[in-house]
Order: sequence, then structure tokens, then C-alpha cells
Amino acid sequence: MGASGNRPSTPSEIEIEIGAEMAEQLRGTRVAILAADGVERVELEQPRHALQQAGAQTDLLSLHDGEIQARNHDLEDAGTVPVDGLVANASVEDYDALLLPGGTVNPDKLRLDKSAVTFVRDFVTSGKPVAAICHGPWTLVEADVVSGRTLTSYQSIRTDLRNAGANVVDQEVATDGNLLTSRSPDDLPAFCQAIIDTLARSSQAASSVTGSQ
Repeated sequence: MGASGNRPSTPSEIEIEIGAEMAEQLRGTRVAILAADGVERVELEQPRHALQQAGAQTDLLSLHDGEIQARNHDLEDAGTVPVDGLVANASVEDYDALLLPGGTVNPDKLRLDKSAVTFVRDFVTSGKPVAAICHGPWTLVEADVVSGRTLTSYQSIRTDLRNAGANVVDQEVATDGNLLTSRSPDDLPAFCQAIIDTLARSSQAASSVTGSQ
């Protein structure tokens, strides 16, 4: 797992804290985080921190190796974040869930990359959980997986979602099957909790199936 780059997060910076009773409940779960230059730092770090607190392994996948440039409110430099692997080399089978943080530039770069779009499309069609926040659902549009699905997003891209056939709602978390979406950083507490709860249910269901065999 990568560290947090030039400006490492500390528990005091993170509003999402998982209680002791929830720690380790996602041990053995591996989550892919797909992001490119321009990612909104808080939308990457807070969910990653919550997942790691719950025992999950997270891998930051991107379009190039090294580090990606992060932003605060799109315009402010927020340092860099180390990349764990290339999306071009990643396999859906290696992960239990996918996280798509926002930032205006980040999904715009992902939408232009065939490997990234294919990875997202394959993840959604696999039935595994996919969580996207703010501008993150833009990549879902490019992957052609939103038609007939109920989603939310940052207000400025909702027309794109509707034009792609999505049912757009205005609420902090929208869940439709394996798709989980939120509107903005203000929704991060509910977004992170929903991700943890969804993965915990998936993990329990998998354990039940294994135990019954």
C-alpha cells in the first residue's frame, strides 16, 4: 500500500473514524482506488483512511507510475500521492471493490484512457461494489454503465448523467445495486460509512457461502 505523499494525513485531519468494534472487519478485503492527476485529495484520503481502519487493503491505481498531483477545491495544490500500480495492468478479479474519487480534472483524464474506462466498465458489470463521489461518476458515464441506474453526483455533472440515462437524485448517498454515489466532500462521513457497511455485508455473505460448502 502507498503512503500519502508529500502531505501525509494524520488522524486529526480525518473526520471519519472507525470504532474499535469495526476495526479489522474488512481484513482480507482489497479495494482499488482509481485516480489520476487532479484528484481531490480529501475524496481520496478520507475513504482510504476509513477502509484501512476497518482492515481493508487499498491500492491506488493510475494512468502512470510514480506520483499523481492532488488538489484542494480543484484549484489549490495539495501535494502528491504515490501510485501503487497501473490500471492498464490491473485485474478486476484481484479486487473486492472500486473507489472513484472526484476532482474535476481527475475523471476527465480517466475518461480519455481506454484501460481506465474498460476497468471501470468491467468492475460494474462484475457486480462488485463501485463507489464514486462528486465528479467521480463522470467515468461511469464514459463506461456506459449508468443507464437505468439511480445515482447522485456533484451538481454540475448531473445533466451528463441524465443524458446517459441515469435517474439522478439529490441525497448524500444513493445506492443502486452495486453502485454507491455521493455528491461532494460534505457527504464524506455518510459516503465512507456506506462503503464500509456495503463491504462488510459482502464479506459476511461470502463467509456464509464458504462456511456452508
